[in-house]
Amino acid sequence: MEFSQALRHGVLSGDISVSIRLWKSPRVQTGRRYRVGAGEIEIDAIEPMPFAEVTTEDVRRSGERDRASLRARAAHAGPIDDDTLVYRVEFHVVGSAER
Repeated sequence: MEFSQALRHGVLSGDISVSIRLWKSPRVQTGRRYRVGAGEIEIDAIEPMPFAEVTTEDVRRSGERDRASLRARAAHAGPIDDDTLVYRVEFHVVGSAER
């Protein structure tokens, strides 16, 4: 699972544990591990939902300051309005990857 350089430290420190993705279909699977920089995350849950259902807690756990900044970051793949289907991906850090 790809994260921007600006988010990687937060992901690997555990401060970021949710990602909102604009995908046509899921690109990760629950229970699988994915490399993020020098570490790994494991996917706990993936759930499709309209953007309007993203909670304030999801915004905080995604490392964004507000819904507008989350919408802007997720919209790099296309426009997002409240009815747009996004994927809420919950994960946790599982360790450091060998390099």
